[in-house]
Order: sequence, then C-alpha cells, then structure tokens
Amino acid sequence: MRDAGRSSGGGFRRDFGGPRDMHKATCSECGQECEVPFKPSEGKPVFCRDCYRKKKKF
Repeated sequence: MRDAGRSSGGGFRRDFGGPRDMHKATCSECGQECEVPFKPSEGKPVFCRDCYRKKKKF
C-alpha cells in the first residue's frame, strides 16, 4: 500500500526552498545577454532560455 502523502512519479525534485544565485552570461548561439543558474565555465557554451529550448527539441 502507498502512503497518501507520497508521490508516485518516482522522479527526484530539486527544491531547496530558496532563491538561486544567477550569473550573467552571453548566449553562445544568439549573442544575447542572459542569466543562468550556474557559474559559466570558460570554453563551454552557454545558451539563453530560448536557444536552449530550441536545441533540446532535437
């Protein structure tokens, strides 16, 4: 039997309850300035939300 309060999704939800530190970056695809929830590493591409969604569809 399942507990009534448990989720049946089986996935891991990352929710720490606080605001995320955002870092300014320039999108490698369109060149637009954006903010990302991680510190960009030099030499690795960074994508804005729109370009990331376009790439993820493939």
